[in-house]
Amino acid sequence: MMDEIFLKIVFENYKKKKITTFSKKKIEFLVEQLFYILFTPDKSLLTNQFILLKEYKTLRTLLKEIFEDLNLSKEISEKSLHDFFEEIPRIYRMLLIDANFILNSDPAAISIEEIFLSYPGFFATALYRIAHQLWNQNIPIIPRLITEYAHSKTGVDIHAGANIGKSFAIDHGTGIVIGSSTKIGDEVKLYQGVTLGAIYVDKKLSKVKRHPTIENKVTIYAGATILGGNTIIGHDSIIGGNVWITNSIPAFSVVYQRSNIKVKNKSIYSNSIDFMI
Repeated sequence: MMDEIFLKIVFENYKKKKITTFSKKKIEFLVEQLFYILFTPDKSLLTNQFILLKEYKTLRTLLKEIFEDLNLSKEISEKSLHDFFEEIPRIYRMLLIDANFILNSDPAAISIEEIFLSYPGFFATALYRIAHQLWNQNIPIIPRLITEYAHSKTGVDIHAGANIGKSFAIDHGTGIVIGSSTKIGDEVKLYQGVTLGAIYVDKKLSKVKRHPTIENKVTIYAGATILGGNTIIGHDSIIGGNVWITNSIPAFSVVYQRSNIKVKNKSIYSNSIDFMI
């Protein structure tokens, strides 16, 4: 009896939702298939262009279903579908530029195929660029679901609203956070644990630029935290690991933490630490 009462409440809450038939699985399948078609095809696609065309058309049908699940009008749905697929060639070219930038920047990268198949930073960037296009088209919910799916798969959290330029490289990636109003220029490299965030959180600031601007040719090393909508990292700068920045940095700067090294003498410390692992 208690179960029936509880589930009745759940059912009534369904009716209050604007979206009643939405499936996250469709979104995840859509972006996985699009990435597969563009970058990681199997033999069936490599040897038969008709199969490639069929798979690509299937994605159009799937996205149309997703728009219907969002309760978009037929007119908006058709225009959004057209506009999105019109932009896929541009997104593809942008991602090829990203991949080649990674290949030319990372000494560990042997081939472009290795980047497509195994680099989580590239996968996260690809899904971000797809999501950002839908974000620019004012499609609700889907862009955030796409970037959060990438987050769950890679540990890289890029808000769909962020603006990221050409030749973007993420190395390792785990723990990276890029806020919604972040602006990133061209040829920027980020390492694991970087946060591009807000100084503080307030719902009233939802329409205000709260996240930093990173200009062209900047490298930001692991664990660096850069906060604030007025914070600008000037072009051609290097930001060292684990620094905390809330003010703008001029172009051509190098910012790092100074390490203090003390060499102990040969005497035995009276307060030496005994421990076992």
